[in-house]
Amino acid sequence: MDFEPWWLIIVPVLFGLGWLAARFDFRQILSETRALPDSYFKGLNFLLNEQPDRAIDAFIEVAKLDPETTELHFALGSLFRRRGEIERAIRVHQSLLSREDLPLSDRENAQLALAQDFLKAGMLDRAEQGFQAVLRTRHVLEALRALVRIHESEHDWDKAIDTVQQLRGRTDEPVPQLAHYHCERAQAWMESRTPDFDAAAQALDAAENAARQNGATPASETRVRMLRARWAALRGDLESQRAQLQDVLSTAPEFSGLVAQPLLDCHAALGRAPEGLSLLRDQYARLPTLDLFNVIFRALRLTEGAVPAWAFARQALRAHPSLLGLDRLLEVELGQGAENLPDEPLVPGADLGLLRSMIHKHTQRLDRYACGQCGFEARRYYWQCPGCNAWETYRPRRLEEIR
Repeated sequence: MDFEPWWLIIVPVLFGLGWLAARFDFRQILSETRALPDSYFKGLNFLLNEQPDRAIDAFIEVAKLDPETTELHFALGSLFRRRGEIERAIRVHQSLLSREDLPLSDRENAQLALAQDFLKAGMLDRAEQGFQAVLRTRHVLEALRALVRIHESEHDWDKAIDTVQQLRGRTDEPVPQLAHYHCERAQAWMESRTPDFDAAAQALDAAENAARQNGATPASETRVRMLRARWAALRGDLESQRAQLQDVLSTAPEFSGLVAQPLLDCHAALGRAPEGLSLLRDQYARLPTLDLFNVIFRALRLTEGAVPAWAFARQALRAHPSLLGLDRLLEVELGQGAENLPDEPLVPGADLGLLRSMIHKHTQRLDRYACGQCGFEARRYYWQCPGCNAWETYRPRRLEEIR
């Protein structure tokens, strides 16, 4: 390649321009750094040393010296909210919104942050108003998700369903709890003073559709079947009730304990009690649970007497030792009386009253369901955890069975 003389001119010029640009940027950085107060760097140092209290005090001092530090105000508000100082977070974000010169994007951010403050404080009405105010901004998805949580907390299932539909119109993300919203509506229609069976049936159809669209889970399918069984029972259609409950045994066997007693009662009402009991015993052989054990033992004790009941209990407890199971059968025996005890009891020569009191003391804490997300324990089964409000986090087994 031929050498061009003009290269001798252009190369030094390029180097000179680069040197000038670097010098200009460096001077600008130095001037901006000198303009920052010392409290700003003290605050950063405290944060790095994990001293959030002193960092907040330093940043507050900076905010007082320079009210235009918008980003610092947002950082302070976020810190206050995380530390549970909600009133201070609210004041920070309200002070930002009161500024007439605040850019539109920062105003939207401040409105969203203020709504989050109200939500964290449990002020649901004001939080709802705040999130509604940013629905036409770039924060619409975050606002809709928050509104869904608010309507859930208020048990306003109609609003929750409408909000989920708005969310689904903007994103394809699944909302698995939508089926439960419709189930809650169906249950409310059936339990009202003047039950509306048509509205309940429509809500259950909507629940099934929502489950299919969002990915049906064993829990949502089971709940729909249980509510359809209840609907049929209220209408006097025992055969439909039996069919719905019996389907749970095959489609979601882990939930068998939740439907065992209603299924047994339904068979008894149809005059087919032995068939129902045989069905549950077969189910227990396939997948034993404490709830199934309890229902079967009580039914055997009531219909066939002590000897068959204790024979079942002896075999079950030998195969699957359980203090809760032993506690349940002793409770039944002490309630029935000891006049019909078998010749070979489960614990020969034992004082059943003393034995039960000793066992019961240790099983009270095991006789519960537990949330798999927050650990909240309860004696009854919940589709939505009362502790963390998460859906389908309870396993249909007692604590003793999952530990």
